[in-house]
Formats: sequence, structure tokens, C-alpha cells
Amino acid sequence: TAPGPRSYTTLRDEAVKLFNSLQQLESEQDPVPLMQGVLQTCLDLPPLVDEIYCQLVKQTTEPPAPGGQGDLHYWQLLTCMSCTFLPSPPVLRFLRFHLDRTENRFPASEMAKYACFIREALGKTKGRECVPSLEEILVLMQRQEMICTVHCPGAPACSVAISSHTTAEEVAQELVSRLGLSQSPNLFALYEQSRRREQPVGSATLLADVLTRFE
Repeated sequence: TAPGPRSYTTLRDEAVKLFNSLQQLESEQDPVPLMQGVLQTCLDLPPLVDEIYCQLVKQTTEPPAPGGQGDLHYWQLLTCMSCTFLPSPPVLRFLRFHLDRTENRFPASEMAKYACFIREALGKTKGRECVPSLEEILVLMQRQEMICTVHCPGAPACSVAISSHTTAEEVAQELVSRLGLSQSPNLFALYEQSRRREQPVGSATLLADVLTRFE
């Protein structure tokens, strides 16, 4: 299930807990729930976003085993962070320097590929309503896109590849084009349906947030 409301202590105590979580991440066999927990804490406590970015830069600088499992877990969490939160301008400059340095030192490596992905994500991220779903975290760890199934009245269900930054309007436009309705005078929108209600999805809403709510 998606993370629910949490109770927190002081920012200092929560920062210590997050630091301990990062230490645990290095050897975690299934890092996805731990990553989602870190992201949820950052969403609930925005002052900790910069702290986690700085910690992840530190952990991925001069690692004991570059490209090893522990190192890549940090890069994968950094990838998820970049698709969810923007750091403050000073930390963003520090992060971009770190990404450039990594690509220069380890060209064609997995770390360099994550660094490139992160740089591109930072140019698109505007902030999220929800943390990435477990499915989204899994595809981000592979630097891939998610497949979203949209049910269209009078037509077969359509599968659409989306990223963490894809909006409802972008998906609606793609479906209109696929279904040959570009010349139609009608307006089209996506709807979110559950057992209790059906409601339109705002054009600027990120589809990834909608999928997290379904999870």
C-alpha cells in the first residue's frame, strides 16, 4: 500500500533516522520499500530534501567499490530523488558538479548512465504530490519508463509509456492522435475511476502521482 500519514519527531532526529536508513540501504537486498520510506519522509518534511541530496552525493563520491551493489543503490535513490524533488539552488549546483565529475571519471559506466539520467530529470522535475509508487521506483532503478493502461470508450484499451514527468494532458493528446480524433471539435480528458467515484484528472496532473494513489 502507499505510505500513509506518519508521526515525526524533530527535524534533527528525523535527519539521523534518514542517515541510518541510507547506511542500511547499502546492504539491503530489496531496497525499494526503504527508498520509498526515505522519499516519503522528504515529502512530509521538505527541509530534509537538501540534507538527503548532500548525503547521497557524499555516499557516491569515492565509494569503496565504484559500481558495486551498494554504490548503485545510492545512485538509484538519487535517481528517484531527482524525479521527485528539486534541491535548493546551491545544492543543485553542487549536485550538477558531482554528476559532471562522475561522467568524466567513469565514462560509459552504470554510474555515468545514472548521472546522465538524473541531469535530464532535474530539468523536468517540478515537484510531486505523491512519492513514486513501488512500481515507479523499480522502473526508475532501471532508467526506464512505466506503461500506463488507459481505457477509452468505444475503443480498445491503450497502453502508453510515461515517465515521472508526463502530464495527463500529454497522454490525452497522444491518445487523441492515435485514435484519429485530432480534427474532432470535442474536448478530451482523462478520468480517474475507483469503486467509489469517478473524477477528471487535471491537465497538469502527473500521471505518476495518479498511479501512486491507485497503489
